[in-house]
Amino acid sequence: MSESAPPDLGTARKPPIVGRVLIGVLIFQLSLAVLLFWGDLGEGLRLPGFGPQAPELTEPIRPGDQTRRFRPERAPSPGQPMPETALPNRLVLTPVSGGRAALLEGTIEAGDAERIVKQLSELTPAPAQLYLNSPGGSVRDALELGRHLRREGFNTALRDGDICYSACPYLLAAGETRTVPDSASVGVHQHYFGKSTLLPAFVAVEDIQRGQGEVMRYLDDMGIDPLVMQHALVTPPDEIYVLLPEELRRYGFIPPEE
Repeated sequence: MSESAPPDLGTARKPPIVGRVLIGVLIFQLSLAVLLFWGDLGEGLRLPGFGPQAPELTEPIRPGDQTRRFRPERAPSPGQPMPETALPNRLVLTPVSGGRAALLEGTIEAGDAERIVKQLSELTPAPAQLYLNSPGGSVRDALELGRHLRREGFNTALRDGDICYSACPYLLAAGETRTVPDSASVGVHQHYFGKSTLLPAFVAVEDIQRGQGEVMRYLDDMGIDPLVMQHALVTPPDEIYVLLPEELRRYGFIPPEE
């Protein structure tokens, strides 16, 4: 009786065909993710802290040089000194001008829309105009509050030196009339929607696409040209693109010059 040949150990240790296919698919997906990631970096959709950094907001802007580093807790108008104190860490509503107007100041936090709507309804006399001074924050709350402001017929404005960055321009857009002095500044950048934060776009495509669609529909409803989003989509969230007065006019935030 002949002895059988010993098994080929190298062959025996090869994973089954299904396992090899799954490993190949995994490698392909990882490679695709890396390519998308580097593509995001090249197009401006990058993780904060990576790649060339824009100048500080304390540096003046000029046409074609409008992107500046952005820290919401310390966000001056371009060319102005860095503030010594931070804005409130959530929206604060304060009557001004004898109650004929109100100042809405601070970061837009989750839940602020409902809270500010309630506070506005309790003001007597009801203000006709809201002054804004905010580094932005929750997009969803900005859209919700903005729709309320439009329904109630509020006007929106910035004062000399005020800022309106990130999600704040959606509140500005809600005004029946909108006023932005040359010494104030309005800026836009990428937003994150849903639970994904500080991640490149390909990680949360569904949330981002849905959120951006909602934002563009909102801007159109407010009479703002959604093309303003072309600046937001290529500006990372740790930077801000400051709109020039002629851009504010072009996109409909303020009336054209007479």
